[in-house]
Amino acid sequence: MTLYHRFAAHIDATLDALVASGDLPGGLERRNVTVEPPRDASHGDLATNAAMVLAKPAGTNPRALADKIAEHLRALPEVASVAVAGPGFINMTLTDATWRAELAAIRDQGDGYGRTSPASKSIVNVEYVSANPTGPMHMGHCRGAVVGDALASLLEFSGHKVIREYYVNDAGGQVDTLARSVHLRYREALGADIGEIPEGLYPGDYLVPVGQALAAEFGDRYAAAPEADWLILFRTRAVAAMLVLIKADLALLGIHHDLFASEAELQAAGKPEAAEAELRARGLIYDGVLEAPKGETPEDWEPVVLPLFRSTQFGDDQDRPIRKSNGQWTYFGADLAYHYQKSQSADEMIDIWGADHAGTVKRIVAAVQALTNGEKKFDVRLVQMVRLLRAGEPVKMSKRSGNFVTLADVVNEVGKDVVRFTMLTRKSDAQMDFDFAKVVEASKDNPVFYVQYAHARIASLHRRAAEAGIRCGAVDLSQLDTEELVLVKLAAQFPRIVETAAAAREPHRIAFYLYDLAALLHAQWNVGNDRPDRRFLIVDNAPLTCARLFLADAIGQIIRSGLGIMGVEAVQEMS
Repeated sequence: MTLYHRFAAHIDATLDALVASGDLPGGLERRNVTVEPPRDASHGDLATNAAMVLAKPAGTNPRALADKIAEHLRALPEVASVAVAGPGFINMTLTDATWRAELAAIRDQGDGYGRTSPASKSIVNVEYVSANPTGPMHMGHCRGAVVGDALASLLEFSGHKVIREYYVNDAGGQVDTLARSVHLRYREALGADIGEIPEGLYPGDYLVPVGQALAAEFGDRYAAAPEADWLILFRTRAVAAMLVLIKADLALLGIHHDLFASEAELQAAGKPEAAEAELRARGLIYDGVLEAPKGETPEDWEPVVLPLFRSTQFGDDQDRPIRKSNGQWTYFGADLAYHYQKSQSADEMIDIWGADHAGTVKRIVAAVQALTNGEKKFDVRLVQMVRLLRAGEPVKMSKRSGNFVTLADVVNEVGKDVVRFTMLTRKSDAQMDFDFAKVVEASKDNPVFYVQYAHARIASLHRRAAEAGIRCGAVDLSQLDTEELVLVKLAAQFPRIVETAAAAREPHRIAFYLYDLAALLHAQWNVGNDRPDRRFLIVDNAPLTCARLFLADAIGQIIRSGLGIMGVEAVQEMS
């Protein structure tokens, strides 16, 4: 049980005692009662809103109720003082002994500190990246990849079983275009002069080896053959080759999916038909005619009867077709089937989508809720694009032109850790700039450097202590004073940060927290530059040095755990 959970239990026990004494009516909803750090650290270590939340339903004055709660809390041996502020907020200051005990707990639990075991461990499917299999990964895919992977790690750290999934869109027109593009490269490999790549095909050189492989295997068998003879074969081979590229690119970022789900296989297995039948049985799909487009109606528009999902029942502005007029599945229709399939092996589903898909979120969430009878949780997290800058100038990318910045190029230039950490330095639905110069700066304005430097400084202490001949056995933590225990107070928030970040599905909170922890570590370290007595390493005072090394190790453990969630290495030294 974490310190915050322990004090939540103390608050709960206090409220039970007040109910038993008749000072508080029973049966009050306590769900919104919290224990958290006060906004102003000068007010104490912990604060609770219990009196503010419960006073109105209890029919009493919040300040009077706060006084009664405070009276019980003052009796706790872990509490040094309790103060009631304003209309009824309760602030607690804990004893130094309590913080020293929490410091020992951090060291004793190691990388288990902050991990939780939920009462019911749910299976969560996190689907992310899912880029069309038409080329290597570019930086337009990067942020969603990192956010999805970090979220999956965060949920695992929080005790859930996670399925990392990639949805392969291998059934749409884009993979037919890919096959035609590869056929052109196949002819090129056979010696044909293909000239300029025609408009509408993929011109990237990454397709050259795919064409060469097909030429080596089949010779000129398909060079002049009609498209119907080679389209499926070339599409299958091209998609497989692109997935090899994609997996290799993702591996550079330390990303490995558990499952690659094929849209083509999904459709071949009749999953869309099954989803349609399920929704028709519930009266949520009917055959109808879409309204004419608003404004000037195109001359070739004709009313066509289509199977429509009743998305207007769920707040959409019109019902949505699940099939096209030619009988093929719409993107929405295929997506329905895919999520229906995912729901059969997971308790909860989370999709990481680009912000350009925001307009379709409401309808797919409604449809999935309908398909699963509301029994499965489903959430879509939107990720904004990243603007790449070099020397202050935007770096343009266009996948169709073949002139784009690949993920591999960026990782090879600045490193995996820089890319991953930087992608988590802002909330995912906020715009972000990635400046090639700034992300490698050795300054506190660069979060990845600042946090890794904090860990490297901690690692250096043991090397220096060994050189000075200092060996630590049993450590006396009473050597640490209140000023030093401020670090413990922030470190003790780690389990709470993990819990709230996981609940909010926001892994960037870990990055924010680590920056604050690193800043406090650096601040205490820098005090020692002016005051030798405040240095972590004091050669002629082994007991104090060992206590401070113990403290530094605990902070290092928190940094390692947080960076581990983010998929970033905790370095031992920095050049």
